Amino acid sequence: MPSSPIKKILVVNIFGIGDVLFTTPLLRNIKKNIPDAVIGYIANRRAEAVLKNNPYINNLYIYERDEFQAISRQSKRLFLKRGWEFLNLIRKEKYDLLIDLSLNRGVGLWAWVAGIPQRVGFNYKKRGLFLTKKIKFAGYEDRHVVEYYLGLLEELGWKVDPAPMDLPITQEDELWADFFLRQQGSPADDPKIAIVPGGGASWGKDAVYKRWPAEKYAQLADKIFANLKTPIILLGDEKERGLCEQIADLMKHKVIMACGQTTIGQCSALFKQCALAVVNDGGPLHIAVASGIPTIAIFGPVNENVYGPYPRANHFVVTHDIACRPCYHQFRRASCDHLSCLNNIEVNDVFQKVNEALNYVPRR
Repeated sequence: MPSSPIKKILVVNIFGIGDVLFTTPLLRNIKKNIPDAVIGYIANRRAEAVLKNNPYINNLYIYERDEFQAISRQSKRLFLKRGWEFLNLIRKEKYDLLIDLSLNRGVGLWAWVAGIPQRVGFNYKKRGLFLTKKIKFAGYEDRHVVEYYLGLLEELGWKVDPAPMDLPITQEDELWADFFLRQQGSPADDPKIAIVPGGGASWGKDAVYKRWPAEKYAQLADKIFANLKTPIILLGDEKERGLCEQIADLMKHKVIMACGQTTIGQCSALFKQCALAVVNDGGPLHIAVASGIPTIAIFGPVNENVYGPYPRANHFVVTHDIACRPCYHQFRRASCDHLSCLNNIEVNDVFQKVNEALNYVPRR
């Protein structure tokens, strides 16, 4: 346990949906160590829906860099005013400990200005100047990101236990999913398989380097329907609607099109209605995992042992291992003009894992 009393803890992670879900076992472990702790969390707007129903968070703050930059372009005076107001929100809570997962020098600085006395985080590229406890760090390489995060609590002398990721959803989301499926003529008790052909939004324009080809997803969906007679739900966000429509057009069989029609909570509720999900490396994979269903995850340049399903039990990963894979290290992807690690994954490779997952009985 910590040597000095800690009652209020602020966690900062301003990355994507999957990365924020990776922090939820840390939140659970904070509460195990300090049951009456007040936990604050700073996230970006994209990840807000992942955290807003989390039972371990008392105060959720949204920091959206693009919004602050837009204000700065509009008025430097207004920018300083909004920044000071945000800082004062933190200051008035009188947090005892900062857990900084941002890898950003500025977070430690304003936490110091906000009067947070203990500040722990990773000293990535010497950006931990204002942290009181700096953990040497070059990148996530030899273990899962979740374990890196839990390791920060161990550095504080706290007891850490394995824990799943948390993504609580509302009854409203569950009712929406039931209604949506009835509208599609597919009652909730009918087995279904979710396919999410997009993902990887945190990579921006490079998201294509995480995505199995659309034509292979179409062939897989047809093969699943033809052999298993299982309805297919296509899921994704609004920006991926075109991708999902392309897959639907390439298919011989009809699918349930939910792409661009769900919130994160509604997406999770639909996942819960499925026997399993086939997904690329990215946020939707971790939403599916946190929703409690088996997954078939297709990985290319990224190391599945570091960024893959957590915990691994009841989840299956498909890769095509070549000499240069994985080529994503220390937050950088190697230049590649062939993407053989993804393009050479065959439809039968994934279909075999689908069958394996459907017949898998977890050990008790």
